[in-house]
Amino acid sequence: MIMSDSLRSVFAMIELELRRLRHDRTEFYTRAIQPILWLVIYGPVMSAVKAIPTGGVPYTDYITPGLLIQSTTFVAIFYGLTLVFERESGILKKLLVSPPPRYAIVVGKSMSAGVRAIFQALILVPVALLIGVTFVPNVGYFVLALVLISLSAAGFAAFSIIVASLMKTRERMMGIGQAITMPLFFASNALYPVTMMPTVLQWLSIVNPLSHVVGAVRALMITGDLTGLPLDLAAILLFDVIMFAAASVSFRRIIE
Repeated sequence: MIMSDSLRSVFAMIELELRRLRHDRTEFYTRAIQPILWLVIYGPVMSAVKAIPTGGVPYTDYITPGLLIQSTTFVAIFYGLTLVFERESGILKKLLVSPPPRYAIVVGKSMSAGVRAIFQALILVPVALLIGVTFVPNVGYFVLALVLISLSAAGFAAFSIIVASLMKTRERMMGIGQAITMPLFFASNALYPVTMMPTVLQWLSIVNPLSHVVGAVRALMITGDLTGLPLDLAAILLFDVIMFAAASVSFRRIIE
């Protein structure tokens, strides 16, 4: 009975996010502008330089998964701003006295950010196709890539919930979000191979969840080489479990 109530809570929050997307798409589109500019301008420019070893993959193709993840991750990391607003409006207090347990609320909110991430990625894929990016012609691989994008965004949204429980104001959330996103992005394999990094950054990239997400999505969508996929998948799932557990513990602090 408790499990069914928890699942209903999770799906209710996902449905709420879908309703928000249907009625307000402005933020949805504006968030896609930056990765589109990276894809359309930065990719072709760096392709002409030919200074980055990509294993025979065109550079624009190589960075496409990284830009997909950049777009969805950045949205997820700032998801805590929504919780700060809900705290100020009293919505969170109502959620905390509702029957579903806290972990169900956290997972539901995090997975709703994951659903948003899928639609965010689907905006960029047609743009990539228009500029000549070649994807692996396998529907199963593509669907699995979207699932991994959604799971990773859910994990980062849970991380954002933890930050929101500590910061508690929009201004602080914006500051810490900006301080986190760029180091995560540049210390990953989104724009260049890990082997090009200094030794310290190479070690950091191993524990950087963004590197594992990009690696998995790049393998599924661009290269078709699934050798490292099991390790990347395990890292993503472990990251999600840790973030969901920590966010469930810290969730009540948001309204204290």
